[in-house]
Amino acid sequence: MLKEPIWFETKERGTEMLGVPAPGGELRITVMVDYNSPVLGTQHASMYRADEFKTEIAPCRTFVFLRELEQLAKAGLIKGGDLNNAIVLEDREGTTKEQLKDLAKALGRDYQEVEIRRNGVLNTTDLKFFNEPARHKLLDILGDLALVGRPIKGHILAARPGHFGNTSFARRIKEIIREERKNSGVQFDLTTTVYDINAIEKILPHRFPFLLIDRIVAMNKETITGFKNVTLNEPFFTGHFPGNPVMPGVLQVEAMAQVGGIFALSQVPDPENYTTYFLKIDGVRFKRKVIPGDTLVFHLHLLSPIRRGIVHMKGIGYVNGQPAVEAEMMAQIARDKAPKEEPVKEKATA
Repeated sequence: MLKEPIWFETKERGTEMLGVPAPGGELRITVMVDYNSPVLGTQHASMYRADEFKTEIAPCRTFVFLRELEQLAKAGLIKGGDLNNAIVLEDREGTTKEQLKDLAKALGRDYQEVEIRRNGVLNTTDLKFFNEPARHKLLDILGDLALVGRPIKGHILAARPGHFGNTSFARRIKEIIREERKNSGVQFDLTTTVYDINAIEKILPHRFPFLLIDRIVAMNKETITGFKNVTLNEPFFTGHFPGNPVMPGVLQVEAMAQVGGIFALSQVPDPENYTTYFLKIDGVRFKRKVIPGDTLVFHLHLLSPIRRGIVHMKGIGYVNGQPAVEAEMMAQIARDKAPKEEPVKEKATA
């Protein structure tokens, strides 16, 4: 949803675009075209509801001036063009029938009677709407703004739009979305408990100083979330680095792997008899330092179903809602010891 006005213009093309919040949060578009042509004149088009698109906007075809069409045809371009599938406008005086027939021939078409009507439109096609050119420009805006990759809620007002202006405006919207995501961060509820530290010790074989997870706060069939409170008491800060304590990246990945290990071992009935072993680590990236006082929250999700004990997950570690570390990990669940046998009780004899 557009929260603040967004402005874009290109002086050399005369394009002006403005995006503002819209009542109700729906997408609205208003278009004005004016190319200083006595034939085209000034036209307006608008779409205030999504259900108008199919019948009022989608059928509208592109338009071109005859002078542009002649240049393209002589250059050997638009070979797939057809005078029947586009609106051709002529705003010059003195165009002869021979010139029109030469154009038809250049396009590889045999038109016996090609004429210019009073409204300046070639007689090879009829306008579907009196403002079909403006409606087609609105259609272009919809297609170009789809490049944003998510629905837009707001009112877009465009004067003399074109693909360059539309795509530039779409990039401006994407930049704002990225900035909003960067500033807002990802939020997690850390008050819930799925596994506390005592339950974690029953699942993982790790112990101090290598147990790097404090609590698991969420888990379902495909995802798990846990966190590590990073304090200055961590033994690795003694040497990494004196006077500038930073959590080593390898330990961030290890902590993430331990969260994934809890997920993997929770799938077996007796996790105390199993261990997970790394098979592969890919795509490791560190986005920021992790220092004492940070809470490092790991959120992992399965990339493929667990088969034959192989677990493939992607995880991101967040600090204050911002990504700090990410990685793809693959591990093997392996049985490492036999279950303890219950002692045999001798039967009492009389």
